[in-house]
Amino acid sequence: MIREGTALTRFKRVARGIVQRIQEVLNAQVFVVDDREMIVASTEVQAIDRCFDAPSNLRLPFQVGQQRGEVILSQLESDEISLRLAQVLVELIVNQALSIAQQPVQPELKNKFIHDLLRSPNRDESEVLREAQILGLDFTRPRAVILIDAAHYLLSCPTKPFEMLDAQTQRSIQVIIGSIVKFFHLPNDTICAYIGGSEIAVLKASSTQDLEAWADRKDPAGNPSWANLAALKRASTALLNQLRSQTQTDLSVGIGRYHPGIQGLARSYQDARAALSLGHHFSGDNQVYCLDDLGVAAFVGISDESTKIDLAKHLLSPLDQEPELIDTLQVFFAENCYPSSTASRLSIHRNTLSYRLDKITSLTGLNPRLFDDAIQIRLALLLRSLVNSHPGNDSKLGDCTISERSIPVHLVQMPNVFSR
Repeated sequence: MIREGTALTRFKRVARGIVQRIQEVLNAQVFVVDDREMIVASTEVQAIDRCFDAPSNLRLPFQVGQQRGEVILSQLESDEISLRLAQVLVELIVNQALSIAQQPVQPELKNKFIHDLLRSPNRDESEVLREAQILGLDFTRPRAVILIDAAHYLLSCPTKPFEMLDAQTQRSIQVIIGSIVKFFHLPNDTICAYIGGSEIAVLKASSTQDLEAWADRKDPAGNPSWANLAALKRASTALLNQLRSQTQTDLSVGIGRYHPGIQGLARSYQDARAALSLGHHFSGDNQVYCLDDLGVAAFVGISDESTKIDLAKHLLSPLDQEPELIDTLQVFFAENCYPSSTASRLSIHRNTLSYRLDKITSLTGLNPRLFDDAIQIRLALLLRSLVNSHPGNDSKLGDCTISERSIPVHLVQMPNVFSR
């Protein structure tokens, strides 16, 4: 049953690749049907999975393992190409697809593909999807990056590609990847790759359904970039515990937010890497790190201003419908966190102020009475006020100016904390 399902998935993957390539070359209507005349891939998405008996100009049979099918080509949109030439081109495309499908996918091919995907954010999306299809990787689902630092287990930070590493290091990497796939149960659900140095990247499917096993009803929905992050943290913590138990060494994990699109994976990787680097710098090994858990360090250590803005909005999002609490915070900080003068300026009783501060703590998880939490809230408020005063210019806060002095002022000068 498992083999049959795997073979069918492989057949469908090859069929989709054939359809995409033929359409690019011939700009024609293309269908691939199985041996029951059911469409498994098509240039017309709405036609998939229903019977189709189109008048066709060309039919070409092909086979993937025990699965048989036909390529149906109809409605050529150019008079410049003959039916015979179209047939030759289709045969070449089909033979090429079958040749690739019969080759086993080597780990180094997948590793290089994931490495380039995560570290080269400006690659052409259609080309990335075509390569992923050849390698049997599913990028139709939303994914976030979980980054594992295995330096202690590998005993070094190798600079060579996987295929040039010594046999012991290769085995160590495969042990971790095998353990990750086993932990998440479904290989299609989790894409793992060694991407150089001591880093192993997990491209984890991150929809609510994919993280159901680690979800909690109390988890906030929030912005799409931060949605399901609590479940992802629980999954990563359980994974870290399993890996540490298996390897008997120190390991650390960084979690990236979900960002839409293929290029969003590179952004998720940058989130995870920043969280991991800052976490190492300030807290050491054997922990799971995420930007929203790093406190003041995230605002100081992240160089990307758009990420800081996103973080500020995320931290304050529970107060979006509580303008009274925002006003209370503004006055509280303006009064140097003195309860008496804050209550007096707000014309409220000190007990009412205490109630409001408690409610802020309950909603955000940050206590404005505590020094580190107060700094986070204060920085988030400043960032939010700057964004509100410069709408549409979120990514250039460093260019905001103070009108009284008319000189550019950068929000924070970032130290280099990313080298270990």
